[in-house]
Amino acid sequence: MDLEKYIKIIGDSYYGYWNYLVTEMFYPSWQNYFWWLLGLSVGVWLLEIFLPWREKQAIFRKDFWLDGFYMFFNYFLFSLIAYNAISNVAVEAFNDFLGWFGIENMVALQIDTWPRWSQFLLMFILADFIQWNVHRMLHRIPMLWEFHKVHHSVEQMGFAAHLRFHWMETIIYKSAQYIPLAMIGFGLKDFFIMHIFTTAIGHLNHANLRITYGPLKYILNNPMMHLWHHAKTLPKDRRYGVNYGITLSLWDYIFNTDYIPHEGKDEPLGFEGMEEFPKTFWTQITYPFAKNKIGRQQMDESTELSDSPNERIHERIN
Repeated sequence: MDLEKYIKIIGDSYYGYWNYLVTEMFYPSWQNYFWWLLGLSVGVWLLEIFLPWREKQAIFRKDFWLDGFYMFFNYFLFSLIAYNAISNVAVEAFNDFLGWFGIENMVALQIDTWPRWSQFLLMFILADFIQWNVHRMLHRIPMLWEFHKVHHSVEQMGFAAHLRFHWMETIIYKSAQYIPLAMIGFGLKDFFIMHIFTTAIGHLNHANLRITYGPLKYILNNPMMHLWHHAKTLPKDRRYGVNYGITLSLWDYIFNTDYIPHEGKDEPLGFEGMEEFPKTFWTQITYPFAKNKIGRQQMDESTELSDSPNERIHERIN
């Protein structure tokens, strides 16, 4: 392993992302995601204020500022603190690993000659399908669910709830997407438009708005459908959850995970036992690690207790 190379990658990652973040914040442009995110957030928030679905919900709803911090932490600060450097090192290490087997290019499908719109469409559909599957796993695998609980601790829906999630989800989603997307030779250098579109749909899905998109509801996720994903009480045969769609609702209708029994305007949100779930940013992001540690300790203690009678019997026999 070339240690100096990886140290340089880490240094360049921090330096490069810091410069990127400064440019994003202080030099607005049409391809500046920081200001697009801010503009989208304010725009959807204004829709919530003037066209609220739940009229009695406060403008500054419960945990409004907490969700606002999550939004900027997950999209910007986390990359600065760790993710950008970690991901760059991981990609380089993966390429080095492939190099041991003489693999220099893992692109399996060359689409750089395809029309621009078809490249965009393929990447969008493939990425969303991967995300839909990862989202299902976050609900079905107990260890992953402990991380996903942070997102489901929202008690009142609003646009910023879209980005209340544990930073481990970024690593899980991006890791699952990396190899499939890397095997396709995308000719597009900039997926900015898709990023803005998916962020806008995500904001709307969590907003206090009554939007269904008419016949397009079978293709696009929407606030009414996603509200049931956050419902606290679901049928016993849907105990792992429903409506896993991120941007597209299509997958839920295809794989029979759709569920909209009625509008659900005032449906209680959350999960069983969330009354004891931490309420602050720091305690929420450390909760899964503490919970897993406590679970392992309890398992060890249970094992010791179950073993002790056998040990006593063994001692008596001898």
